[in-house]
Amino acid sequence: MSAMKRKRWLPLLCMSMLLAGSLAGCSGNNAANSKDTAGDKTAGEATANTASNSENAYKDKYDPEVTFTTAWGVDPELKFKNGESIENNVATKWAKEKFGINIKSLWSITDTNGAFGTKLRLSMSSGQDMPDVVTIGTADNTIAQDLIDSGMYADVGTLFDKYASDTWKEAMAQDPNVWNQYSRDGKRMGLPVLDYAYNHDYILWIRQDWLDKLNMQAPKTIDELEKVMDAFKNQNPDGLAPDKVTPLSIGFKTTMNTWMGDPSWIFGAYGTLPQQWNLDADGKLEYGSVNAGMKQGLEKLKEWLAKGYIPQEAALWDENKTAEPAVAGTAGILPGPYWMSGWPLQDTVKNSPDAVWAPIEIPAGPDGKVMRHGTQFTNGVTLISTKMKNPEAFFTYQNYLFDNFANPTPGSELDNGLFAGYDYELDANGKMIENDKIAGGYVNSVRYMLVRDGARIPDAQMKALLNLADGAEPTTRLEKDVAVNYGKDTPAAAKVLLAQEDKSFKNMFTGPTTETMKSKMDYLNKIENQTFNEIIYGNKPLDAFDSFVATWKSGGGDQITNEVNEWYDSVK
Repeated sequence: MSAMKRKRWLPLLCMSMLLAGSLAGCSGNNAANSKDTAGDKTAGEATANTASNSENAYKDKYDPEVTFTTAWGVDPELKFKNGESIENNVATKWAKEKFGINIKSLWSITDTNGAFGTKLRLSMSSGQDMPDVVTIGTADNTIAQDLIDSGMYADVGTLFDKYASDTWKEAMAQDPNVWNQYSRDGKRMGLPVLDYAYNHDYILWIRQDWLDKLNMQAPKTIDELEKVMDAFKNQNPDGLAPDKVTPLSIGFKTTMNTWMGDPSWIFGAYGTLPQQWNLDADGKLEYGSVNAGMKQGLEKLKEWLAKGYIPQEAALWDENKTAEPAVAGTAGILPGPYWMSGWPLQDTVKNSPDAVWAPIEIPAGPDGKVMRHGTQFTNGVTLISTKMKNPEAFFTYQNYLFDNFANPTPGSELDNGLFAGYDYELDANGKMIENDKIAGGYVNSVRYMLVRDGARIPDAQMKALLNLADGAEPTTRLEKDVAVNYGKDTPAAAKVLLAQEDKSFKNMFTGPTTETMKSKMDYLNKIENQTFNEIIYGNKPLDAFDSFVATWKSGGGDQITNEVNEWYDSVK
């Protein structure tokens, strides 16, 4: 698969977006139905006056045009065509022509090794002009929180209540907790960027052809899983030598709780999920990595490493590395999202022509326990400066996307995607062609938009997948995109995922970084990763876990736990 296609499947990318059409979906929007009046108010003034001010500057199109600034962290894989750039492209031209909105770029930077967050922080600390509108992904959450606390960015909750369309409000209401980490003293200080539900939940992908040749069934328990892994390694159906087989491809270079090659479900079999906050038996929040079930999970990983069931280099492998043996045809099982039959697993047949991957449920532990980490409904935040004139203009822009792109009705102008010849193309019969066949190359033009992924309604994609899984012909944009560009097994995998819907557990702490987290969490994470790796690799005894827990608690963990539960008590 090409680098372009590969990148579609990475978290925080995917899907397509935006073209031009008539603003149709705001009939229920107070802003769109209000009388248009002139008036430039900063976001701070608009927020302060929104409850009592009957004037409404919201327009479907601004004449004269309005200008606001932004800054870009450009994905190094993002493509451009027709001589365009992130500052000047089909999307910025569209905003100007469609809405009278001139998007001015203060600066852009290729976002490698956290460069975007670093540049934002330097701009803030050195007193440079800050963008009127800026979207910050979850990887840069710390700088997002610091910008919120800086006072430079406005209370957007009142703006949202006044200007957001009904479609956007209904999407946000699917999980009211998305506001939590961007709220301060009851004020909503950032607009959560919504993601698809279950997008990073995972199942196990297994070599069904190997199971068939071994006359084995898909494992339903950890004990059965061990028998399957042993057979994959020592009786390999493709004749691979044992030292050439990776029965279970996982990695934990930076975290035990990730999105592909994830090991956290192994601990879930013993009643906990590491590196997230879970509900304990008393209804309090507990940091999963210090739960006693971790000790059993570490013991199991140590055993599997010794038997060669997991990679010897697992402590050095990140998510993408875990995909390599799967694509090479030498891995038997790869944990990951429901969409992986498209990327990376469809490339396995290039190296192993008879390979067949199948999605299966997470196996249960000795007491029947199953836990997997759940996907939050947000993957970033959009901030609006207190100094921004015409803050309502951002809602003109974003309302359009929610009302006309997020889940458009069949036959509407955005029914196929954003920009013809960029993120989609139709053949002579009006049918969508595969992205790899777009003339001049596919461009993930959703990344040209002010908000990452454009506009997502959390449950929309899963509904589309289930419709296809039940045999429906693709009619909506989301259904057509899945049918054309996703792996053929994606709808069926979605049904497997939802079969364990009650085994999905989100991180229960969604509040802002606590004071002790800011000063202690880096240290605590370091000793956690070090201790766990040393136990798994046999450099420390299993009882080193108990010493780690004591150190974690005395080194700030108990105080963090108190702060987390104070927050939880305030919002539950």
